[in-house]
Amino acid sequence: MLYMHDVWVNWFEGEENGYNVCYFHEWRKNDGIELLDQVPLLYITKELFHYIENDMHDLPRPLLDSIYKRAYVRKGQERNVLDYACIVSDGADILVFDTIGYEIPIRKSRLIPRQEQLVYDMIKNTKPQSYKFDSKAYQKEYHMLSMSPDLVFGLTRKERQLKHLLMMGLDQLRTTNNLEELRYWLTEWDPKKYPYIRFMDEEEVWGALYSGVKKGWSNAHEDLCGKLIKGQPFLEKIWEVENGQTENISKQK
Repeated sequence: MLYMHDVWVNWFEGEENGYNVCYFHEWRKNDGIELLDQVPLLYITKELFHYIENDMHDLPRPLLDSIYKRAYVRKGQERNVLDYACIVSDGADILVFDTIGYEIPIRKSRLIPRQEQLVYDMIKNTKPQSYKFDSKAYQKEYHMLSMSPDLVFGLTRKERQLKHLLMMGLDQLRTTNNLEELRYWLTEWDPKKYPYIRFMDEEEVWGALYSGVKKGWSNAHEDLCGKLIKGQPFLEKIWEVENGQTENISKQK
């Protein structure tokens, strides 16, 4: 078993998509950085890595058994054991996970660049293990609140978060499915369509709105997002956070 020591992690909790587990250059000064005193390192197949990185399902039992109580976190003078935590790599990318006692990767993190290079050096002469993971039985599904990577490719951390916020607002709009509301928001998004919008039914309006906003990110997207979530305290709070302190750690050095 390979081990790493004094590993800095920035946990992202409950993230089922790897693109929301930020790399070091997107870590922020107000993120909660933690020090793992010791953590096992596993070289795994690409299929298993993708499964861990991009979903929150049960991990293979052989993998869990191999890392049980082998990781420790240091908080001040205390050294506490973690039930199931480790670093995994497929030889091209790296992820740290902690199940917080469950059997699914609840918390995920990337590594700092220096420790990433150390991982690649350590696994260089080893072979990837599948831990009896059946890739044929697994199929990742994307939807509005769990967007396909191609819909967020190239976006910054703030833009990805705001786009997810926009999708949450649109999901509520779709659930209500009020024709006049849908027409109003499509007009906000694309005023040139106004002469035709009043002749569209719910499905047509929704199709035009969603297909219009789902790709990319722009000032128009941000403007629509800000207007759509007004009056919804929970969504407004996320908006305030993303438009507040967003300075990255790497920019401070």
